[in-house]
Amino acid sequence: MTRVLVAGVGNIFLGDDGFGVEVAHRLSTLDLPDSVTVTDYGIRGMHLAYDLAGGEHELTILIDATARGEPPGTVYVIELDPTDPGEHPPLLDAHGMQPDVVLGLVRVLGADPGRVLLVGCEPASLDEGMRLSEPVTAAVGTAVAAVLDLISRLDEQELTCASAFPEK
Repeated sequence: MTRVLVAGVGNIFLGDDGFGVEVAHRLSTLDLPDSVTVTDYGIRGMHLAYDLAGGEHELTILIDATARGEPPGTVYVIELDPTDPGEHPPLLDAHGMQPDVVLGLVRVLGADPGRVLLVGCEPASLDEGMRLSEPVTAAVGTAVAAVLDLISRLDEQELTCASAFPEK
């Protein structure tokens, strides 16, 4: 059975950036298979990098606010390429949670993070504040459903990603 880490990330003090934390919280209240671990990493990027480097999971599902130019509340499922460092290696912020930086740190640690999917939501506001905007709050249920769908399809030969889900 595929071991899965569902990692909610983001800063709850920056409005919609707390999306991943809220989705992880909701998922943690559900009865999930024993092979699935749900963790709220918040802004603890270093902690997530070390957990990924530990090699305990074949699949990681990151949940985060993700700006891609669509209407706020749009939920995306994207496969990340953990082997692509981009143009320049990203700088590490021990208190930050940029997925490219975290995956880069896993490589620096000499490890392979395995397959990484991102369930992201288009934010409306990343301003200071401890409340999700209305469209992002409405999208939390959509993201929970997307994660549950991914988990339910783990045994399929090809787990494919849908590109975007509009808010319901």
